[in-house]
Amino acid sequence: MKVLDLQCDQGHVFEGWFASEDDYQAQRQSGLLTCPLCGAPDVDKLPSAPRLNLGSGSAPAGQGGPSGGPSGGPEGAALPAMQAALLKAMRRLMRETEDVGARFAEEARRIHYGETRERPIRGRASPEETHALLEEGIPVISLPLPPGFDGELQ
Repeated sequence: MKVLDLQCDQGHVFEGWFASEDDYQAQRQSGLLTCPLCGAPDVDKLPSAPRLNLGSGSAPAGQGGPSGGPSGGPEGAALPAMQAALLKAMRRLMRETEDVGARFAEEARRIHYGETRERPIRGRASPEETHALLEEGIPVISLPLPPGFDGELQ
């Protein structure tokens, strides 16, 4: 099993697990490999050094470690940690809400006025529709989701 550090053309860093280098190349060439944060299809391997587990509990110099990323410092781990937290939150949002699509404003009103059962929903609304809902006292929040978040998340 090969674990690779990957980066999309938008700068998102993530990890990929592959059976072999050939498996990575095949998935990349067939378009199966996309960024889990934005859905970008242009994904490349980042250079990485092997980590040797020497059993001492600390990583050798220059190999990062539990609290650091590629640079070995906490700043190196900050971006991947934030991206992982965002992806986790987005997966939860997708799992725990019903997608009502373009009917969002209509469905939000029906829920607010008791015409249908209350439940968490998500969907699409124009800025004008969102403003009108807020003026009616219907609490909504706009979340600009990247294109890759409209289906199954990796």
